[in-house]
Amino acid sequence: MECTKKGASGNKIIKVKVCPAVSAAGAAMAKAGVFSTEQLLPRRNRSLDLTGVAAQLKGKTVLVTGAAGSIGSEICRQVLSLGCDRLLALDIHENGLFYLEQDLKRRGFPQNYVLCAGSVQDKGRVAAIMEHYRPSIIYHAAAYKHVPMMEHNPGEAIKNNFLGTLYTAQAAKAQGAECFILISTDKAVNPANIMGATKRMCELAVKALNGGKGTCFAAVRFGNVLGSAGSVVPVFQEQIKAGGPVTITHKDMRRYFMTIPEAVSLVLDAGRLAQGGEVFMLDMGQPVKIYDLACRMIRLRGLEPGRDIPIVFTGPRPGEKLYEEMTTADEVTERTENNQIYVNRSPGAELAQVLAAAAYFEQGVDVLAPREMLRHVRALVPTYNPTID
Repeated sequence: MECTKKGASGNKIIKVKVCPAVSAAGAAMAKAGVFSTEQLLPRRNRSLDLTGVAAQLKGKTVLVTGAAGSIGSEICRQVLSLGCDRLLALDIHENGLFYLEQDLKRRGFPQNYVLCAGSVQDKGRVAAIMEHYRPSIIYHAAAYKHVPMMEHNPGEAIKNNFLGTLYTAQAAKAQGAECFILISTDKAVNPANIMGATKRMCELAVKALNGGKGTCFAAVRFGNVLGSAGSVVPVFQEQIKAGGPVTITHKDMRRYFMTIPEAVSLVLDAGRLAQGGEVFMLDMGQPVKIYDLACRMIRLRGLEPGRDIPIVFTGPRPGEKLYEEMTTADEVTERTENNQIYVNRSPGAELAQVLAAAAYFEQGVDVLAPREMLRHVRALVPTYNPTID
């Protein structure tokens, strides 16, 4: 459960409460199919003082890309609650923006936000938004994230993730934005799939663009968030509600998990800490077995796994790994002043190399041979080893 309150000093503190124990009331709600994602994360409560973030956002125009998504919409809510002057919410998903607006109205936020329909792949649209509104801080959450789907649509992952990130970052730099924060993923580490590989390309792009006295570029890398659209939690909920079976790819598959409010609070604080060129890494605790997560969800409904709800193992899907990593072999991990945020330092790519890759893909990935396309991805991300027929 997330709550915001003022301490004795007046500081704004966002507490993310994660309670492994289930109260009697919570158990009753869970049995009815209603329970909080926090009940699924078996670790201690965390709280974060966001006073510094509030000071950073004061009087600023903030742009959030992918604003209708799970992470993007929570960034919108938190930056508004922390007092940004104006919010620009950019997303290609028209209905998603509509529901985001309804949510912001319901929560009573002043209407100091602008809904911007458009795609980060549209270089002209992104540049026009930047030029008109001149945002100071950009949180870039727009991305395709579904691993198996992108394995079948590699060109779309390249266009949306890599080129979309590059266009947005270049526009931010051209307009003299103060800070650009890329939302990255643990799947960018030694990627086994095109989604992860393109997110690693994004990390390299923002690192390459950083430098000089202009925009501060950084990335924040973390794992899965509980309850996001398309994640295992809502899928399992529907399967349990239907009486099963619950489908899991492998009994030993495990992932790092955080709640959405917790992840976003740490992203915002990482943005405050950014000096330029960092790849931040969030402390996500120990990885959780997907099987254990499914069993917990079944038991929260008052049922028994295997007896009341069957569990079926379907085998890993294309591009899936049994476990994810948070650092590459050439990265040196350092602490920050926030003990829940680390920074990974490693050599990056030359800007010329990033721009050359972009120029190649801009020829039109729809007409490029998949083999050549993936080879060019691997040229920028050597740890990516796709199966090339």
